[in-house]
Amino acid sequence: MTLRPVLLGVCTALLLGSSAYAQTKLTIATVNNGDMIRMQKLTDDFTSKNPGVTLDWVTMEENVLRQKVTTDIATKGGQYDIMTIGTYEVPIWAKQDWLVPLDNLGDNYDVDDLLPAIRGGLSLDGKLYAAPFYGESSMVMYRKDLFEKAGLEMPDAPTWDFIGEAARKITDKDNEVYGVCLRGKAGWGENMAFLTAMSNSFGARWFDDKWQPQFNSDEWKATLTTYIDLMNDAGPPGASSNGFNENLALFQSGKCGMWIDATVAASFVTNPKDSTVADQVGFALAPDNGLGKRGNWLWAWSLAIPAGSQKQEAAEKFIAWATSKTYAELVASKEGWANVPPGTRKSLYDNPKYQEAASFAKMTLESINAADPNNPTVDPVPYVGVQFVAIPEFQGIGTAVGQQFSAALAGNVTPEQALQNAQQLTEREMTKGGYIK
Repeated sequence: MTLRPVLLGVCTALLLGSSAYAQTKLTIATVNNGDMIRMQKLTDDFTSKNPGVTLDWVTMEENVLRQKVTTDIATKGGQYDIMTIGTYEVPIWAKQDWLVPLDNLGDNYDVDDLLPAIRGGLSLDGKLYAAPFYGESSMVMYRKDLFEKAGLEMPDAPTWDFIGEAARKITDKDNEVYGVCLRGKAGWGENMAFLTAMSNSFGARWFDDKWQPQFNSDEWKATLTTYIDLMNDAGPPGASSNGFNENLALFQSGKCGMWIDATVAASFVTNPKDSTVADQVGFALAPDNGLGKRGNWLWAWSLAIPAGSQKQEAAEKFIAWATSKTYAELVASKEGWANVPPGTRKSLYDNPKYQEAASFAKMTLESINAADPNNPTVDPVPYVGVQFVAIPEFQGIGTAVGQQFSAALAGNVTPEQALQNAQQLTEREMTKGGYIK
């Protein structure tokens, strides 16, 4: 008789607890790149193991994502429980106490398996503040059939001169085949990621050791004019609107002879389900000019928890799932080892199954290891970052400069005018920020 009320009370408490947990909805802001789209399709694996958690995805184009999450975290808006952010934001935001340190990823997570270059960029004072979903550098992807037809052979480590010569030779505009596709869409993480990395190999810098902008230098002039001349001669029409996803679509449809961009694209351009040229793709290191620096960058799209989230425990559980070795095995079981998110773990590159399936694995790892955020340029600089400058002001400055360079590519201003405008606006913002007087 006395047991019944006790049992009822226990059952009621369990139901209430279950109900409360069932209301844990995680809102996740992410970028509309292929690996993230695939992750969304596979999250039944997570929700089935965590029945109290539901997921609400907010998927955005790269420039929009950056703007939205920056505004939200800076104003403590609290819209998102998990944010997809990059190597640029993590140390800056962690220093502001805007991110939650990832201290409880679980016993099986194996933080020490993360590639040192990638882990270092996502840490502050030895603490991890974001977990890498995929890591990347950049490299040359090219059509072997077009090179063979033109009597060309791609070196493992090409120069910019060779890239220019080859691009012009394999261009066939009448048949909509363009020698090279490069980012032209304005944005600090779009065209400026490419152009900043390219400029490093030309001996250019964003700033000298006294934080003086350097867009009036011969090295920046050589970078921008080489880029625009190459795109005018051998690039696709409307290139000033093309970012990563647009160029990916062009390459997959057979319209690009070469594409210099993120190493993460390798699995997409070699996937016969999506790419019409999948069996003809070769890879090479990003170009150089013989000055000791290649035009390759270092980046990781990573998952982080904003300090304003009220659901940090569930959010960290999701991040641990999405960036784990187990998730890699899940992708491999569904899509094949070649499509596992690359560039994050040593164990992936030690895995014979991955080495066999991913023809690009060796070149990707070499490119990631070759990037040096602490010494990104030929001459000394006061900043850290390969394709960005790790200061809070860079996001605004980089996008404004990107708009000038995109306008020059579109033919709306001359390269000289674009560089002059970039110099003036950067000087103004750096003076306002107190870097220069």
